Order: sequence, then structure tokens, then C-alpha cells
Amino acid sequence: MGKRFWIILIAFAAILLGIFMFRSNKAAAPVTSAAPSSHLLGAGKKNVTFVEYGDYQCPACGAYYPIVKQVQQKYGDDITFQFRNFPLTQIHPNAMAGARAAEAAGLQNRYWEMHDLLYEQQSNWSSVSNVSKIFEDYATQLALNIDKFRSDYNSASVNNVINADIAAGQKLGANATPTFVLDGKKIDTNPRDEAGFSKLIDAEIAKKAVHVQPSSSQP
Repeated sequence: MGKRFWIILIAFAAILLGIFMFRSNKAAAPVTSAAPSSHLLGAGKKNVTFVEYGDYQCPACGAYYPIVKQVQQKYGDDITFQFRNFPLTQIHPNAMAGARAAEAAGLQNRYWEMHDLLYEQQSNWSSVSNVSKIFEDYATQLALNIDKFRSDYNSASVNNVINADIAAGQKLGANATPTFVLDGKKIDTNPRDEAGFSKLIDAEIAKKAVHVQPSSSQP
């Protein structure tokens, strides 16, 4: 059995654990007046939006990260990809910190660069007791203003955005990470590879194309 099989098997096990822990410890959806985050990639020329609710410390999200990258590269501007925060703090004590780091970087127009660093370096920070210094090192790599990054990282406004993401995810039925949403509908069973996601996205694109076709004129 190949490496990909074991990666997906581990990811599936992590998702099941996340569902159990989330349901066991689930609190009421966070109450906040902030709007959810709006980090987007792709122009959405086919009028299809693909959203991931993710946790930066989640091993399953880390396993899906390269698969999601493949989907983004395949569709480019045909779809819009969005990432929203869904930290499972009951089982991932550094997840909220990761979300804060990404949002703080986003306030200096480096959201996706920090998003990628957090997943690519996940094994280097996920079990560290105090991750703030590591995240500041990442901010330095990205040439961010460290004082501003530190202030935004600790700000109530960034926390409120993350809580708004959590509330939006819960409203859609998210109970584990990663949770994927295609045009506002939660994907109940996560595909195992890029081909599986492509099948769903292609079907959605085809459905949208039918809806926008002009009606044929009568002779």
C-alpha cells in the first residue's frame, strides 16, 4: 500500500476523532458582531465557490493541504476558493494561535503566504508549548512589520473574525476539520484525492452552465 493511502487513512481517523471531541465538548456557537473572514483565491468565472473550514494544527487538514493545492491549481480562476477558520481547541491547543497568526498576516496582505507556511511547517510548531515566537519568526520571513503583527495577533478584532468563522461553519453543519463546502452546501463525505473533488466541482460547474444558458428562440 502506498504512502498516499496511509496519509488519507490517518486523515480519516483524525476526522473521526475531531467529530467525537467536537460533539463531546461542543459549546454554543460564538457570539460576535464581526463578519466572517473573506480570504479568496480565484476569480470564480464559472460561478462556483469552494470553501474549506480548517484547523492549522489538525493532522487531517495537513494531509489535505496538498490535495487542496492541486484543486486550486487545476481550476485557477474558474472557481473561487476560500479558507475559513475552524480551530478545534478542545484537541488542538495551538489551533487558535495558528488562526490568529494567519489573520494577523492577512492584515499586512500576506494571508496566503502565512496559511501555506503554517501547513508546510505544521510538524515544527504543533506540539510546541509557546508558539508565538515561532509565528513571529514566520512573520519575519514574510517581511511583515513585527510590531503590527504582534499587536494584531493579540487583538480582539482578530479573535472576533475567527469566532465569526466558527459560527458560520457551525451554521453549515461543520463538526470536524477539514469541512468542505461547495456553493453553500456541506460536502458530507470528503473525497480522498484531487480527482474526487474535481468530480464534484465539475458537476457543479455543469449545473451552473445549464442554468445560465439562454433559452432557444422559436423559429
